[in-house]
Amino acid sequence: MKKALGKKTVEELKSRFGKSFGKVMKITLKKPIKLRDLVEQVRDARTAAEERAIVDRESANIRDSLRDDDSPWKCRNIAKLLYIHMLGFPAHFGQIECMKLVAQPKFTGKRIGYLGAMLLLDERSEVHLLLTNSLKNDLNASTQFVTGLALCTLGSICSVEMCRDLAGEIERLVKCNNTYLKKKATLCAFRIVRKVPELIDMFISCTRSLLEEKNHGVLMGGITLVSEMCERSPDVLNHFKKVKILRLLRILGRNDTRASEEMNDILAQVATNMETTKNVGNAILYETVLTIMAIKSEGGLRVLAVNVLGRFLLNPDENIRYVALNTLLKTVSIDNSAVQLHRTTIAECLKDPDISIRRRAMELSFALINKANIADMTKEILTFLETADPEFKSECSSKMYVATERYSPNYRWHLDTMITVLQLAGNYVPDEVVSGMIQLISSHTELQSCAAVKLFRAIQNDNLNAQPLQQVAFWTIGEFGDYLIQSDDESGNVSEDEVVTVFERALPSSLTTVITKAYVMMALAKLATRFGSTIDRIRALVHQHQGHLNLELQQRAIEFTNLLRKDDLKHGLLERMPVILHNSLNAAATPIDESSSVESVEAPEKTAAGENDVVVADLLRGVGESVPAAPVKSFANDLLDIFGSGGNGQPAPMLAPSNGGGIADLLNSDFFGGANNTPASKPAPAVLFDPFAMFPGLGRASSDSSNVASEPKGVMAINANGIEVQLYVNSDFDGGEACTLRLVTSNNNPIKIEQFRFQAAVTKAFQIELLPPSGETLNANGDNTLTQLAKVRRIANDQQLKMRLKASYVMNSSTHNIQGDITSFPGLSQ
Repeated sequence: MKKALGKKTVEELKSRFGKSFGKVMKITLKKPIKLRDLVEQVRDARTAAEERAIVDRESANIRDSLRDDDSPWKCRNIAKLLYIHMLGFPAHFGQIECMKLVAQPKFTGKRIGYLGAMLLLDERSEVHLLLTNSLKNDLNASTQFVTGLALCTLGSICSVEMCRDLAGEIERLVKCNNTYLKKKATLCAFRIVRKVPELIDMFISCTRSLLEEKNHGVLMGGITLVSEMCERSPDVLNHFKKVKILRLLRILGRNDTRASEEMNDILAQVATNMETTKNVGNAILYETVLTIMAIKSEGGLRVLAVNVLGRFLLNPDENIRYVALNTLLKTVSIDNSAVQLHRTTIAECLKDPDISIRRRAMELSFALINKANIADMTKEILTFLETADPEFKSECSSKMYVATERYSPNYRWHLDTMITVLQLAGNYVPDEVVSGMIQLISSHTELQSCAAVKLFRAIQNDNLNAQPLQQVAFWTIGEFGDYLIQSDDESGNVSEDEVVTVFERALPSSLTTVITKAYVMMALAKLATRFGSTIDRIRALVHQHQGHLNLELQQRAIEFTNLLRKDDLKHGLLERMPVILHNSLNAAATPIDESSSVESVEAPEKTAAGENDVVVADLLRGVGESVPAAPVKSFANDLLDIFGSGGNGQPAPMLAPSNGGGIADLLNSDFFGGANNTPASKPAPAVLFDPFAMFPGLGRASSDSSNVASEPKGVMAINANGIEVQLYVNSDFDGGEACTLRLVTSNNNPIKIEQFRFQAAVTKAFQIELLPPSGETLNANGDNTLTQLAKVRRIANDQQLKMRLKASYVMNSSTHNIQGDITSFPGLSQ
């Protein structure tokens, strides 16, 4: 008996040892690589084919390993399989193995299994239903982390059937005391409500407790669940339905007169009877206003909508006031007269402590300005500008110039207002306003005397903190200094000594910028020909800056010092500048006529729009070009014929910005819609040649004067966005078939321009060839010019030459386009 038992025990030991030894050998021989090693191999692959070979080889190894149910490397293989799946390679053969891992009692296996199920399974495959039983068991597990895994998986891949089967378990977990599980169960309930809305009733009872939770995670989940229930339930919070219905009416009534008429009564009732004590009512009123303004509603209904927005402006809630201002800004173009009724309330918003409300109120105030109210609105805006933040001053001063340029009752009022703006805005006034002020004073002789006096008084007591004001003042004093000392000012006569004293204070000051000092230096040189008793002080001031650190000022001081010694030359060289052509900052601005009204200003545009012979000026008006006094009737249709389009006078579509294409791109697009309406930032230079060439006393050969005199007269081809293009005729046809045109381009912007390219088209009787340009880069402030030569060949004699130019360039990393049309070619015989 003992021998038999001993023999049996020995055999069992041998059997167990053999199995253990076999497992050890299997582990040793078939140990798969780690996930980290697979990731490194894939990353080291140099080509897609090499990566595919690595993945295919590892997928085959994983398949072989998964066939062994006793393999201890299942978790590692499934993890690698999930990585392969994320790379976009097939991994569906691992779905069943994930379910096997989920069924394991170990947490590590469940974690990988549930992760694989969330990635490899979805509700479209019936395989996922096999997880239902495992999920139900784990939702009742004693370990919260296992239950959390089941909740995450259910929220990720739940289908309608799975939701119906497990909704009861989710409801129980939502009501439990464990915040870790409660948070996950709430989000899972959110997915169930979205998937199966009829199960909403099951979770209504527990929503109140969720909203009273102190745990942030549970509270956020509860808010998400309640929001979804409100959107899915047809009986909860019908205010959302009203908003949706109003938005639908807005779509149905747009451009539909009949539908809009049927909506008028309903919208009027909603706008009149809606309760505004709660924010919900305000939201519905806001949607009602948007709907009224979007459809073809009656005038009285639009007034009612604007009045609702006016009541919003009186609301203590900043958000409601902001929404009202923003909506009124969009509405002002639809019904300006109705918005004008609330002008006083809008002006009060300029004093609001909220910066966003002040900005919207400022924009709306400028939109409301017209000839009738410009005086009142200007007072409010100047009061606002006096205490405005620096970020507002630049925009406000620029828009103020545009408004006064268009709606001022007279030029004197325009000047006085802008001097006040320059004083209040200080150094935040943009260069365009300085340029516009100089143009205004130069082009109106009746303003020059009073402008010199007013600007002198403005800078006499100024502490040099308003450099743009100083620049305008010194330019004006330099040009019209003789008017200044001759004027009979109310505050007393101005003497030469007073004027020079202001210059002596400004020029050496460290507060004066280099640009302003350049204005001062130029003004001093001009005053040397207009003043008499202070000429020595002026020369001394100029002489002091011959050693200035800035090379431009140093060179200018040396040149002016030498020039002021030559009495026979300085008067001719430093005489008053010719009138600077008006270049409006405002696309819609027209010359101010004291006897004109708003209707008379707008009438020419309406008349031109109805004519069959479309005038180029009318087509260009929308893109900011100034309107010529005597337009050529047939020019527009001729140009439209060039590009294959009819002369029906319809506005052209906007031209998309491009980096510069070929001539086909030029001919297939309509330039009238593509121009930027920003004006030139600097006045056009009045002299296009060196004036010193006329005077042999300055060292230039006298024979050069004949060349200067014979310089061909140029024509301004383009003057937009601070870019000027002058066209000259280098050679005439002279019996031949070709002429040469020269385009000279300068950049008056303070920003460098790159990739400047021309395109051109001419009438059908001619052909044009653009030769290589001298460059593609224009430095800032007119430091250099680009020259482009063009050869034009005549192929028929039945038409006159007309040209259309388009230029594209890159400034501040963005592409811009400008264009112009030329009908006059001085020096060219046609």
